[in-house]
Amino acid sequence: QVQLVESGGGLVQAGGSLTLACAYSGNPYLINSRSWYRQAPVQQRELVAAITNDGRTRYAEFAEGRFSISRDHKNTVYLYMNNLRPEDTAVYYCAADVLSDAVYTGEYDYWGQGTQVTVDS
Repeated sequence: QVQLVESGGGLVQAGGSLTLACAYSGNPYLINSRSWYRQAPVQQRELVAAITNDGRTRYAEFAEGRFSISRDHKNTVYLYMNNLRPEDTAVYYCAADVLSDAVYTGEYDYWGQGTQVTVDS
């Protein structure tokens, strides 16, 4: 079993930056894909960024050039968010799966509880 715990959310002014972290516990070495999703009020959950164990990344169009995903040797995955906009306000979730293809299918078995990001204009 894998547990995911997000941290780093908060309130930031438009144009500011935040870094989110997703820590994995259990047996994280089973995991081959990791992603960040977000869900704004009355909106569907959407992909923000994804990364595989071999370093392949995928970004949503709105994240290109502003957000960056990476992972460290301790299996923590980070989402670096720059030039934040009010429309980035959402609950951000990390997700993980055994299959690397989850980066493209969006079918993840493991999800965190989410962390709130609020961007004030």
